[in-house]
Amino acid sequence: MIRKILFTSIPILFLFNLFIVSAQSTTNIELLDIQKNKIITIPTNPEIQLETKKIIEEIDNIVKKINPIPDKGYIVKIPLTPSLQIENKWVTTLIDEVIIIIPEDEKPYLLIFDDESKPHFFTIKTEIDALLKTLNISL
Repeated sequence: MIRKILFTSIPILFLFNLFIVSAQSTTNIELLDIQKNKIITIPTNPEIQLETKKIIEEIDNIVKKINPIPDKGYIVKIPLTPSLQIENKWVTTLIDEVIIIIPEDEKPYLLIFDDESKPHFFTIKTEIDALLKTLNISL
């Protein structure tokens, strides 16, 4: 039981670390392999920013899971330059980063933090293949 709690808390701690580090205005993309607990850093560029903006615009619902952090898969943190205003029926806020969660056997979804640092998990109706290709990542 303790082991399960410990392993479940690692991705959550990673997400909080991502949020804290984001306040330092990083311009690199961070890719976490959840199972290996390994982070790869990738420089961002305008093409990645454009693809990320397209994905954010395709938010179509909220994630309805009790624990939205998977045991296997990837988490990609992408800083947004400039910050992006999101307005939909669930949240209206300015974000300076988006976190894309890519579970091993499910569709990817997004995590954003609002102005009050409250997390919001969203499903998207678009594929992220173009972004992954732009990032030169094959999952």
